[in-house]
Amino acid sequence: MIAKAKSISHGINALNYITGVSANKKHPEKIYHICDSFLPPGIDPLGIWNSVRLDSLCRPRMKNNLIRIEISPAAEHTRNFTPEDWKQLWQDFVTEFDCQEMKDKNGHLLSLKTNLAGSKSTVWLHLESDSGIPHLHAVVSRLDENGNINNDRNIHLRAQRAAERIARKRGWQTAVNIHDINRQSVSRDCLDVLGKMGKWSLEDYFARLETKGYDVKVRTDEGGIVRGYVLKKGNAKFKASELGKGRNLMVSKLEGTWKKLHPTQSQQTKAKSKESDIRPDYTTYRPDTRRVEFEHEGESYSRFIPEQVMRVFDDEFDYHEVENWADLINEACYHFAVAMSFMSFLNTPTYVSGGGGASNNDLPKKRDDIEEEIARARRCAAAACSKIGIVRRKGIRR
Repeated sequence: MIAKAKSISHGINALNYITGVSANKKHPEKIYHICDSFLPPGIDPLGIWNSVRLDSLCRPRMKNNLIRIEISPAAEHTRNFTPEDWKQLWQDFVTEFDCQEMKDKNGHLLSLKTNLAGSKSTVWLHLESDSGIPHLHAVVSRLDENGNINNDRNIHLRAQRAAERIARKRGWQTAVNIHDINRQSVSRDCLDVLGKMGKWSLEDYFARLETKGYDVKVRTDEGGIVRGYVLKKGNAKFKASELGKGRNLMVSKLEGTWKKLHPTQSQQTKAKSKESDIRPDYTTYRPDTRRVEFEHEGESYSRFIPEQVMRVFDDEFDYHEVENWADLINEACYHFAVAMSFMSFLNTPTYVSGGGGASNNDLPKKRDDIEEEIARARRCAAAACSKIGIVRRKGIRR
């Protein structure tokens, strides 16, 4: 779940936009009114704007008299929401927003609590015309009904923290979780592109990423030499410095990463000999593993996945409760298998993914290794939920 907030002066434009009056929207949306606070019923955007401006006359030095807020939960979490559910989500957000006091790193108070709950506001639900992805838009008066100003210092941080708290309380994925899952997926795509390149070429690398649906933004110096790049897909953006491991997908390290994926014959022999002692082989049977067959993009795979990992997936996607449990387990197994291959490339410690190599099959795993294996299984389950969602026989699993 993601939330944004900003104090604005162009209030009538924002009101026209969220209520659907504006005719300048590039992508038309379905728009529904959710609720109002301290406003007469049926009032139009101009009426709301005039009401707020009239209240603001007593505070002539207040430049921005409205707060614009957008709340974007994941679609799978709100698939069966009613208008009352959306209203409750807004009220929960306001509660978390208002309870915060902003302090500096030394604990000194920077901003008192706000009072959005006691201020004029109007809230509307937007559904994107193509995807149907929902998000709430709200406009709130900076002046509450007691004549006090809602402080807008670090208002974007208030919104982010409120969204994080709601997501944790409801068991939803937070913005940080989603970004991290997406970051790992983007990193795997980058490594996949490098692995399929027969020879090193930065231009070819960028071109192949674009065929995967990424918008590549390249940063060059005065001499036209590429110094960095950003990958964008949908609303998500990722700098090269946050991808991969040890910044190994930055421009300065890309060729070296490509060479590691394309070692010489002697390097391959040496690497295989070394990795056989530290890396588990999921293509062959090992004790306490289960053979699992799964599909991805039309391809079928067979892997021996640790039994405790499969128990996590079985618990997360109980077939008694979840209609599409088979699809979710299929997706989770794929994420686990790919993640383990990815982590092996990054030279992670022994047993991170469970089990040992050919010479370690009989060695007992440490408690920390088991806990890490279970934690990774849960992250793969979360990735599966993010990909295709959970559908219960009765409502949404929360």
